Amino acid sequence: MRLTLHTDYALRTLIYLGIHTDRLTSIHEIAQAYGISENHLVKIIHRLGRGGFVETLRGRRGGLRLGRPAEEIRIGDVVRYTEEDLGLVTCMQPPVEGTRPCLLVGGCSLRGVLDEALDSFMGVLDSYTLAQAITAHERRFLDAPPPPAA
Repeated sequence: MRLTLHTDYALRTLIYLGIHTDRLTSIHEIAQAYGISENHLVKIIHRLGRGGFVETLRGRRGGLRLGRPAEEIRIGDVVRYTEEDLGLVTCMQPPVEGTRPCLLVGGCSLRGVLDEALDSFMGVLDSYTLAQAITAHERRFLDAPPPPAA
């Protein structure tokens, strides 16, 4: 299983915001810290805001902050929210018009094995919160003062 860049950047954004709970941050600041595109990050922030993971404040003194405490944000919830499709194989994904379903649907034991594996994967992610993902290592690299205002 491989998570999308969207989810990767969403998790990184939440970690950054979880480190900087004492102030508002900006998309520019987060993008600079990780060396990622601001345009891509805007889409991610928008989605995280709709999901209640991030609060966005507009205006001259606006910025970003976590939508709820890091202790209340489960990594599994973020992954489920940001991933479009967690189906490991075609038969676990929504049907696509014009394609034939697998000949083994309804009697295939592989799907059960893969369902169990996905449940275990998500169970591990559900057992960790954002707060647990923020260690001294992350703080050392991401706890720099904000860049000067333009």
